[in-house]
Amino acid sequence: MDEHVVILIIALIVLFYGFISKKLAQYGISGPMVFTVLGLICSPFGLNITAVEIDAEFVTVLVEIALVLVLFSDAALLDLQLLRRSWQIPARLLFIGLPLTIIAGTAVAVWLFPEQPLTYMILLALLLTPTDAALGKAVVTDPKVAKTIRSSINVESGLNDGIVFPVILTVVALITSGMAKSENFDWVWYVAEQIVFGMLVGGIVGYLGAKLLNKAIQHHWIEESYQNLIPIALAILAFYLAEELLGNGFIAAFFAGLYIGNTSQQARVHIEEFAESEGELFILISFFLFGLAFVPLTLHDISLNVVIYALLSLTVLRMLPVIISLVGTKLDMASRVFIAWFGPRGIASILYVLIVAHEVGDMDDHNGGFEIVYAIVTLTILMSIFAHGLSAQPFANLYSKKPHAVE
Repeated sequence: MDEHVVILIIALIVLFYGFISKKLAQYGISGPMVFTVLGLICSPFGLNITAVEIDAEFVTVLVEIALVLVLFSDAALLDLQLLRRSWQIPARLLFIGLPLTIIAGTAVAVWLFPEQPLTYMILLALLLTPTDAALGKAVVTDPKVAKTIRSSINVESGLNDGIVFPVILTVVALITSGMAKSENFDWVWYVAEQIVFGMLVGGIVGYLGAKLLNKAIQHHWIEESYQNLIPIALAILAFYLAEELLGNGFIAAFFAGLYIGNTSQQARVHIEEFAESEGELFILISFFLFGLAFVPLTLHDISLNVVIYALLSLTVLRMLPVIISLVGTKLDMASRVFIAWFGPRGIASILYVLIVAHEVGDMDDHNGGFEIVYAIVTLTILMSIFAHGLSAQPFANLYSKKPHAVE
């Protein structure tokens, strides 16, 4: 692998897409679609221009930073006052819809792949639970869609990856340790530790960072250009500090952004500017690497059952739990279905597969269990990139044509 060739190709694709991005958007063609397809074309499966090992360190680092910036930016741009008035919907999505999705996903996986260990099927369901609002960007940024709906989708996307991640690591630990009985209940404390310390570190970094940033702006100590960079540096600081202090770095990045974005209006503006340019670049690079490194490795593992599960994951296994979780709210059925459909799988699932691949390695060569999990997750993400990318704007336009009960 030659990283310099990969970087050169990325630069050329950015130039190509940048010049015609607005034109492509008119036809519903999004950046993730373009970068994924071009990554696949450049891969050994396509023109074989270059190749990247899936466990290459620079791949993991780039995807990790992209997810940190997405979580931080999404949180910073949330309207906390609106969230306080309408917290019930995100809470239902996270604490009712999310567990139901994992249970349903595991049950169907066991049914379709009865020869595979239960832990692998639980892992599969967990890997496909996090959602990625970036793939439905037209929905969460379209002012025609009610703020309550957009905020709920954003909050769910921002928090579910951090909640699921500690559980994924616990299941991986059970797999690699042979499921020792003495470790069966360790995950309870581990999950609590990751969430609590992640929230605390993120809150502290956000609080101190916002105080210093506001003071620097007030006293004119800071150059205008650096107002875009400092909040992002705080996001990365929160992530790595939390990881060192037994917390979850992604949760820390989210809560740091949530605090800064809602206590400094100037910082919020600059974070939005960063997210629309530099942050977007990291996201697109992640999808290029997905097409270049991930997709080619799954082709020989795709079977009818793999395709069936991927389709169910994007539809019934996502939508039914969400619709059930929203029963009892004032949302009409159209709003529930709208939220349920926009659960794209993207950067979080890609990163978690990288982490699992690194931890599990070749342990399952005797039964191919992990290869099946890997193939399903990759195919689901690939389908989601196009299904949610192409449907985002048309569905947002269709949904906004009629008034809906959303309060």
